[in-house]
Amino acid sequence: MRLSDLRGRHVAVWGAGREGRAAVVAIAAHAPAGLVAVDDSANFLTLPWEGPLAAAAPLVTGEEGFERLAAADVVVRSPGVPNTHPWMGELRRRSVPVTQGSALWMADHADRTVGVTGSKGKSTTSSLISHLLTAMDRPNVFGGNIGVPLLDLPEAELYVLELSSYQCADLTDSPRVAVVTALFPEHLDAHGGEREYYRDKLNLVAHGPRTVVVNGADPRLAVELGDRAAVRAGSPDTTHVATGPDGTPWFHMRDAPLFPRAVLPLVGRHNEGNLCVALAVLDALGVDVVARRDSLAVAVAEFQGLAHRLTEIPDPSGLTFVDDTLATSPYAAMHAIDAYEGRPLTVIVGGTDRGLDYAPLREHLAEREITVIGIPDSGPRIVAALAGLPAVRTEVAEDLVAAVGLARKLTPAGGVVLLSPAAPSYGRFRNFEHRSEVFAQAVADTAR
Repeated sequence: MRLSDLRGRHVAVWGAGREGRAAVVAIAAHAPAGLVAVDDSANFLTLPWEGPLAAAAPLVTGEEGFERLAAADVVVRSPGVPNTHPWMGELRRRSVPVTQGSALWMADHADRTVGVTGSKGKSTTSSLISHLLTAMDRPNVFGGNIGVPLLDLPEAELYVLELSSYQCADLTDSPRVAVVTALFPEHLDAHGGEREYYRDKLNLVAHGPRTVVVNGADPRLAVELGDRAAVRAGSPDTTHVATGPDGTPWFHMRDAPLFPRAVLPLVGRHNEGNLCVALAVLDALGVDVVARRDSLAVAVAEFQGLAHRLTEIPDPSGLTFVDDTLATSPYAAMHAIDAYEGRPLTVIVGGTDRGLDYAPLREHLAEREITVIGIPDSGPRIVAALAGLPAVRTEVAEDLVAAVGLARKLTPAGGVVLLSPAAPSYGRFRNFEHRSEVFAQAVADTAR
């Protein structure tokens, strides 16, 4: 379904945030027979609905909103509306078509788009792709799950999009290059279960992409893809890391060395994988990565890692404090822990408790010497899940500030204090940025 298909139809936009506002503006320009906005979660944080928005679409709140949705020819939901919402089930039962602004946009722009999703790595990988394409004289617009609704993007010859599982769920067109970086259980409450989450995530590749690029080292992704044709980055027949001409690890394109691993300023094997995926995407778009390896090396060296993703904070004590607050699952925390293998490590965990299974984290730490400090709300449960591991020291702190102070006492000189919560930030913090601010301030305050 395209935006132009909404002409002359009665449309209800479900959600009054950034995505809903963009949808109203875009749909109104295509002359629908009727247009209404519905917000079933209005509260004191809701932005005013007035001016041109109110003129284009009246806003209905509360329970009355369902009847307006059910009466529409098409419902355009915001990504924040979960598949498990009771109204979604009833709309399906009544056979009311439901789509998203992302799907409407993709129908008109798929052939010019690189779409990146994954349970981890999609932010870094999509940023790398956009950055490297720009360095290769391939201008592009970067958007998606970075706070810019697709319907607000300007016209361009090429787009690189970071796409959440929510945005992928309603797609009926795949991007020209569909990229998946990793799969592990996430957001199960919103999708309805693990199988449903994987289905929605992999919907990105379900509608005829020209090329599929995946992280070939991810075991669950390999199982879910089966024998589907895909470029499996990290494999010897495409981009991968192997011993180079100087005896150190180098990035390669098949048997051709490109540049040393040391050029990439990001730590961790998972970031090696992210760059392998990004280079494979450039290759799929016709960039000769071997011929342009010197320019690519310069661009890779200049890449700035994402804020709140393994971001190191200078400290006069000699300890390395690391902000990885975007690690909201046990699998993400495991990758972060691996990035500092070989150094004394204290990791701070805990946040909003979504009932996640922390058995994989226990298994990952079974042979590792590490200190783990749990903070509310899920921290004590994570610590309990690690009980009995012989080399894992566990502590519980009353909050993040107290955890930083405790970590200073417990971490040996030259060690690392890693905030990798394995849980979201909401409840005790406004958002992940607020959690990062509190962590950085606690590091500064306890250094005195």
